[in-house]
Amino acid sequence: MTDIIIPNLGNEISEAEITEWLVGAGEEVEEGEVVLLISTTKTALEIEAPVSGKISQINFSEGDLVQVGDVVGQIE
Repeated sequence: MTDIIIPNLGNEISEAEITEWLVGAGEEVEEGEVVLLISTTKTALEIEAPVSGKISQINFSEGDLVQVGDVVGQIE
């Protein structure tokens, strides 16, 4: 299993809102494919799949606030 983690978002930004999941549990993804959109008070960001595989778990829903370092999903 490989975690999908919220990366460091820059100076003084510690949380973001999940704007949209572009994939669902059970879907196949390729390494580098954008799987999730998040937004902060300053910017919107795309989160890419760190590896190829199947989305096995989604831990947060659209609209949820997440912290830097949170595991938002997993790929197997």
